[in-house]
Amino acid sequence: MSTQYATFHLAGHLFGVEVRRVQEVLTEQPRTPAPLAPRAVAGLINLRGQVVTALDLRRRLNMPDREDGKVAMNVVVRAAEEVWSLLVDSIGGVIEVTDSTFEPPPDTLSGPIRELIRGAYKLDDALLLVLDVDKALEIEGAVTAA
Repeated sequence: MSTQYATFHLAGHLFGVEVRRVQEVLTEQPRTPAPLAPRAVAGLINLRGQVVTALDLRRRLNMPDREDGKVAMNVVVRAAEEVWSLLVDSIGGVIEVTDSTFEPPPDTLSGPIRELIRGAYKLDDALLLVLDVDKALEIEGAVTAA
């Protein structure tokens, strides 16, 4: 069997989210701050009348913040009954990989990045880290837009 992943880049890493979980991909969107929200919550965006929580994956994975002036892209994902926007550095393409090449998280990864990926696929030119969307969205004290 094979699985399709929508890919994106974050601090030099290639990540993937199952295509079936992705609603859409957008360029930078205006965000309204969410006071008292955890640091990883970058704010709320208005997605055609629906208020969506924007989660900065760099902050969620304890990576350095984006350089000033760098635009964040939005990967809008569905989780349970909610829609979230994951802020990433850039968007990749859709990759189809065979399930037999799936491996556990590499030993070279540690901390939140290791805890929030389900595993990896070795591609010809990169390592595809599969983000566990549900775990990534488990944030203490997060304000959800729903």
